[in-house]
Amino acid sequence: MRIVLASASPRRKQYLSYLGLPFEVVVPDVDESTVDGESPQQLVMRLSKLKAKAVSQRLSDSEAVIIAADTVVAYKGQVLGKPQNDDDAFNMIKMLQGDTHEVYTGCTILKGDRISNFAVSTKVTFASLDDELIRTYVNSGESRDKAGSYALQGIAAMLIQKVEGSVSTVVGLPICEVREVLKEFGVKPETALGV
Repeated sequence: MRIVLASASPRRKQYLSYLGLPFEVVVPDVDESTVDGESPQQLVMRLSKLKAKAVSQRLSDSEAVIIAADTVVAYKGQVLGKPQNDDDAFNMIKMLQGDTHEVYTGCTILKGDRISNFAVSTKVTFASLDDELIRTYVNSGESRDKAGSYALQGIAAMLIQKVEGSVSTVVGLPICEVREVLKEFGVKPETALGV
């Protein structure tokens, strides 16, 4: 069975590889603009569906299983995107420090006319941080091109006090939930892993 990951993210590619299934990558080209009044959960579910459908339209194989995802960081209901520059990253981390925020990842798994669209959330609590430590982190360059200006799986691990929920959701692909939904589409990762 042909499996396609609709994402350029190396982290999503890494997590999907844990299932032991061969897959290919096709990068979707979609407008990721937000819609007024849309909750973070609604946003990631809509964007992951857009990505899956965009890739589906590019493939001639209607039996391909397409996996798409979108992740956002939300603080007090406000979606925090990728920083525009290092000052923007500094301000985001400063806002998040000493408090808890949510990370939402929406996933869409699509095969022909069949579609599963869901979202998973995880709470992340940052330690109390002083400006010097925040600036040191931002200067590392890791915050660039990251939702919420940080990468949980990287240097930012030293800034995070607690994670409530799935780490893979924060990284960008809730792999436990994806594994379960893939079974509904006839894809059994356990077989690929020799279980």
